[in-house]
Amino acid sequence: MSGAPTAVIVLAAGQGTRMKSSRPKVLHEIGGRSLVGHVLHAAAPLQARETVVVVGAGRDQVEAHLAERFPTARTAVQAEQLGSGHATRIAMEALPEHSGTVVVLNGDAPLLTEQTLAALVAAHDAEGNAMTVLSAEVPSPHGLGRIVRDGGSVTAIVEQKDADDQVAAITEINAGIYVFDGARLAEIMGSFSRDNAQGEEYITEALTLLLERGAQVGAHIAASYEETLGCNDRIELSERGRQLNDRILRRWMAEGVTVVDPLTTWIDADVELARDVTLLPGVHLAGATKVDEGATIGPDSTIRDTEIGAGATVSRTEALLAVVGPGASVGPFAYLRPKSMLGEGGKIGTFVETKNADIGAGSKVPHLTYVGDATIGVDTNIGASSVFVNYNGVTKSHTTIGSHCRLGSDTMYVAPVTIGDGAYSGASTVIRDDVPPGALAVSAGAQHNVLGWVRKNRPGTAAAEAAAAAEDNAPESEA
Repeated sequence: MSGAPTAVIVLAAGQGTRMKSSRPKVLHEIGGRSLVGHVLHAAAPLQARETVVVVGAGRDQVEAHLAERFPTARTAVQAEQLGSGHATRIAMEALPEHSGTVVVLNGDAPLLTEQTLAALVAAHDAEGNAMTVLSAEVPSPHGLGRIVRDGGSVTAIVEQKDADDQVAAITEINAGIYVFDGARLAEIMGSFSRDNAQGEEYITEALTLLLERGAQVGAHIAASYEETLGCNDRIELSERGRQLNDRILRRWMAEGVTVVDPLTTWIDADVELARDVTLLPGVHLAGATKVDEGATIGPDSTIRDTEIGAGATVSRTEALLAVVGPGASVGPFAYLRPKSMLGEGGKIGTFVETKNADIGAGSKVPHLTYVGDATIGVDTNIGASSVFVNYNGVTKSHTTIGSHCRLGSDTMYVAPVTIGDGAYSGASTVIRDDVPPGALAVSAGAQHNVLGWVRKNRPGTAAAEAAAAAEDNAPESEA
């Protein structure tokens, strides 16, 4: 962006007591990001030379979050929360210079967009203002500070308690987001008053102080008032989450994604979708999930930080840190744990759990099976009710199965073990040793029938009576 601001200041020091949480308000999440994370993402395209986040309540938690997700952001500590003006002054003191443009944002405005911020800064520069307020036209302004204008210039921000009937009728309100000429802001920083009921310094006083010095103050109206909404309690957290999700869904539907039921479909902000993806009811795509063209997800699936290939189908599945190849099929009722990888055209079927498993192209694990710490080649079939026995209570070991194998139902693979290409196993085999290519592995002995056991050991039961009737009616050769 040309004319990039000198600094972006994000006010994130409050505890947010109405959240009733041990977690600082700005760390509560919607759409896969923290509240402050959404604000910082919106501000990033401004390419400010400095980004300062004012921290206070829950400082250690907020700083740890910023270090992990936004390492270029600096912090300034507001040890005692004495208002927005006080927090802004602390941030200004942390800046190496005060010339240029300074943008001041609230850390709990998750619906703010980069387009609105860019337009706000552009309007500030074009009008030559000392201060520009982001405002919004709202349908119900009661309780909010009104923007009072004289032509295009702003002459006052009047709070509800001070508004007469004429001012109360104004529907343009202060959104609590500002752009300043940094040098002019620095001039008035020491003049904020605490002569109010809360004994705090308010950033809105900057307007009065600048006007007293003959400076020009303007306001830029946001495209949508929803962008300016804050988040103060769990009810508003839920409302903002729904508003954000609706926005994300509309964006992807406009890009060619089919969302069968928007009311039950949730998509995080960092998810990537290709055209002709179909999302069935009850789908939640979270984290950095990526879904390629023509894939179908759902119903009732939660997919997090997972890649889904083109044309794949994933039904009633939970997946985390997994990869599903093109044309592959997963579910219903499958659980893909981290490092599960399914190759092109492969299948992970009903009641199958996988973890740290690389399953090759065209290979199938159709039913009732656990695959953990394993590598499976191409076009291999794993029989139903099989278990990869990977843990001995101390260490985990790996199983390697070759390509074009046909392995029987109820087979136990006791790792570490290797099965060669083209091998078979009989049903109920326990494989403890390596199986050479092309071999048949069988561990069960011959079947032995104990005749008359039920009549002798379970007399009077329905089973004994049924057995007796069958035995009495059997041909003499069978008896």
